[in-house]
Amino acid sequence: MTDSSTFPDPVYRDTVLAPLFEGAKTHYAGHLRAINRAHLVMLAETGILLGVTAAALARALDAIDAEIDVEGLRYTGEHEDYFFLVEAELKRRLGPDTAGALHTARSRNDMDHTVFKMALRARTDALAGQAMDLAAALIETARRERDTLIVAYTHGQPAQPTTLGHYLGAAIEVLLGDLARLDAARAALDHCPMGAAAITTTGFPVDRHRMAELLGFEAPKQNAYGCIAAVDYVTGLYSAIKLMFLHLGRVVQDLQFWTAFEVSQLYVPDGLVQISSIMPQKRNPVPIEHLRHLASMTVGRCDAVVNTMHNTPFTDMNDSEGEVQAAGYAAFDSGARVLALLAALVPACRVRSDRVAANMDAACVTITELADTLVRAEGLSFRQAHEIAAHTARAVVRAGTALSAGFDAFEAAFRAEAGRAPGLSPAAFAEAVAPEQFVARRTRFGGPAPAPMDAALAGYDATLRTLRAARAARLERIEAAATARDTAFARLTEE
Repeated sequence: MTDSSTFPDPVYRDTVLAPLFEGAKTHYAGHLRAINRAHLVMLAETGILLGVTAAALARALDAIDAEIDVEGLRYTGEHEDYFFLVEAELKRRLGPDTAGALHTARSRNDMDHTVFKMALRARTDALAGQAMDLAAALIETARRERDTLIVAYTHGQPAQPTTLGHYLGAAIEVLLGDLARLDAARAALDHCPMGAAAITTTGFPVDRHRMAELLGFEAPKQNAYGCIAAVDYVTGLYSAIKLMFLHLGRVVQDLQFWTAFEVSQLYVPDGLVQISSIMPQKRNPVPIEHLRHLASMTVGRCDAVVNTMHNTPFTDMNDSEGEVQAAGYAAFDSGARVLALLAALVPACRVRSDRVAANMDAACVTITELADTLVRAEGLSFRQAHEIAAHTARAVVRAGTALSAGFDAFEAAFRAEAGRAPGLSPAAFAEAVAPEQFVARRTRFGGPAPAPMDAALAGYDATLRTLRAARAARLERIEAAATARDTAFARLTEE
């Protein structure tokens, strides 16, 4: 039996309040400090609090911030959480009436949602910065490998030649799209709940726009009920993060496949390879496996947050608060590890051109261009050309020869289908099935030839610059708000 006659019940203290207190130390105290200072400045500026009261509160808050070692605190149950610890300290220093004035026109409801938004925006800005760095590394690598041939696979089978630059361009486009989604989700964090109070605002003449400004938000969130009840800023953000790592995980899976001994299209340098403890011939690209499971863990952590919101009431509730937010921060941690490792891995890898050439020859991956050439040069229908190409591919595979040496098989297939000799010479045939020629002919918008690739890379650079500029503007606004808030607060302490 435990004593449940006084708050907090020991079990409730140990299972809920103490873990929340420990988890909140890394973010809550700092953001609460900013909110307390901004709120006090706003109360003084609007005349809701007299100057003498505001000054006393400012000096007491300053002393509390200087004297309390938040990291060193251990939860005892004496105060429900850090908010009440600060309130108790104010009462001890100023008496209950003056201390209680700080909480005029606000609630734990609007404060908690503001804290969460401030914590999430800091983590989101950091994660977005890392993702932008990854995008920059991929763009640089794609530019370097613009003309480096690789085998493109569909359904797990060799399909056509392309270049590593073209493949990475596809991944870059997805990542930039994910960054745009993250940017849109980040915008929802830029609307401040302060002033909503419990759920309907307050009868005091608070200045919600000033509060938003002092805390570095773009504006207050308009509907007071939504400030407290809506969790779309949580679900939207974690959904955007989930998609980023789900999509990156697909690229990681390709990297794993390309390093397999039977494919060996990609060489991972020794610094990113572990050797078997018993089989010395094995080069295990273990970091790729870590990338895969860390990306999956990030996806799962995001799902856990979003799914917790399912079938919850549209009102103030704990389901979207401390425990869930603390669990969700782990998604940022594992996601950051993925972004850092992937940004180091991809530029360090090199394509094994000898293996690419061998796989291309063995799989006849340029046969599509032969069919296209026959349509253009011989005046055949595509269906006829496709049949000739198919017979040629089967013959050279059966003979175990390279497609570039398969002119005799091609000529026989052409005569059988078209009833005449081909106009294509052996040299023209060899050119038509050369991987370099295959890529060079793909000059259409979005293709792997140099011209469309250069245009694509320039576009990716421009998009990334726009995203970086938006992030920099947000960071600048937050920094400027902190300076303005501290300056206004300091003036209060001097009155």
